[in-house]
Amino acid sequence: MSNIAVTGATGYIGGRLIPILLQQGHDVRVLTRRANALRDVPWSNHVKVVVGDLADPHAVEELCDGTEVLYYLAHSMSGSQDFGPVEERCAKVVAAAAKEKGLKRLIYLSGLHPQGPLSRHLSSRVKVGEILESSSIPTLTLQAGLIIGSGSASFEMVRHLTDVLPVMPAPKWVLNRVQPIAVRDALHYLTKAAALPPEVFGRFDIGGPEAHSYGDLMRLYADAAHIRRPQIVPLPVLTPWLAAQWVNLVTPIPRSLAIPLVESLQHDCVMENRDIDTIIDRPEGGLMDYSQAVELALTKLREDTVETTWVTAHALEAPADPLPSDPQWTGHTVLTDVRKRETKASPASVFKVIQGIGGETGYYSLPSAWALRGIMDKLMGGVGLRRGRRSRENLALGDAVDWWRVEEIVPNQLLRLRAEMRAPGRAWLEFSVEPAGTGSHYIQRAVFFPHGLAGRLYWLAILPFHGQIFSSMSKRITAAAEELERQPRP
Repeated sequence: MSNIAVTGATGYIGGRLIPILLQQGHDVRVLTRRANALRDVPWSNHVKVVVGDLADPHAVEELCDGTEVLYYLAHSMSGSQDFGPVEERCAKVVAAAAKEKGLKRLIYLSGLHPQGPLSRHLSSRVKVGEILESSSIPTLTLQAGLIIGSGSASFEMVRHLTDVLPVMPAPKWVLNRVQPIAVRDALHYLTKAAALPPEVFGRFDIGGPEAHSYGDLMRLYADAAHIRRPQIVPLPVLTPWLAAQWVNLVTPIPRSLAIPLVESLQHDCVMENRDIDTIIDRPEGGLMDYSQAVELALTKLREDTVETTWVTAHALEAPADPLPSDPQWTGHTVLTDVRKRETKASPASVFKVIQGIGGETGYYSLPSAWALRGIMDKLMGGVGLRRGRRSRENLALGDAVDWWRVEEIVPNQLLRLRAEMRAPGRAWLEFSVEPAGTGSHYIQRAVFFPHGLAGRLYWLAILPFHGQIFSSMSKRITAAAEELERQPRP
């Protein structure tokens, strides 16, 4: 067994890889910017957590100290032009620390790419690989196609485009060929890579058994989901920028992520060879084809067993400082809407309803108003309301709930959501419940820190709606909790 370090532990792949490594008996350490970021993750007590940033040499050296193998799974892709230099700087820090601490292997998850000019996203992936390889540490770069699994960005993009649009005007890249890989198979190659001898290194393509056009991916998804196949009409006039706006509007993928993703689809991205088979055996039972991967992802969605999602890895802003629990917000103009109600329901029942808000359930008040605000947010390049939830019933610290992020959660007591919507200020929605006799005391707070005059005008503009939205929300949540208690228990 090995001492293994993982960067990108809170990401889509990292969050699924770590429990497998632990199950195999490895000692695992992870790097995270916030000490409590992994608090609610089931495996958090079984790993050593190093607090720091990937660009911080001291933190990365601590991560590498005593480590034999390091997985580089972190990516800084965003709509900013700066993500390339950021990724290069982080890779250089890791390469230097790996060399200093004498690691035996680096494992890097990159992407399939064509020869010739590349998008900003793929160019950055290639550059990071070159930097890690220059460390003189044996580096295995696994170049994966679209990763298909419940909660992956590629799967969610295909799913929403197909679910929403019966006829889809599409850019010409919809005819380009890509080679998806099931997340199960990607994890197989990643875990097996840790046991390879040091003389095995280099770049290896990994992918599923077949390549498909992007249009075929949507048609095959429709077959697996038992819905009508979309009519796809390729339009050469749709530029990558326009296509990204379309993806942003129709899918949960925000514009900041849609732009680099769409740029990466301008060329065929397929495996050049199957050399990976010479160093790592295929999974037992063979590689999963695209349709099987989609069916498995849909099953996990139906069964509410999604482990990680792309949203966790793509918080659109740095986490804000925790919202104070008392009314003394020194140095801030604070605008609030507070609702309190007494209910016969127990704190556990009230909190069960609270914890289920958003996603398919909604917000217990004026769904058309919430939908309109979500569309407005999307048009402004925000996340909108389509991100949904990882789980229909349970929440954990850092989970996304539509345009909110779980900033704090205390079972049966408190849920605080931080807004990631586009707004001229910082906003939170907080729910708390306290025992009161045989029932509960329910407190609901909307808190807004306005930025300048625009923030104050924004609050005044939506103030007339607060009376109905937040009042209805408090009444219906407590009513739903009382109804929950009246239902027969299994």
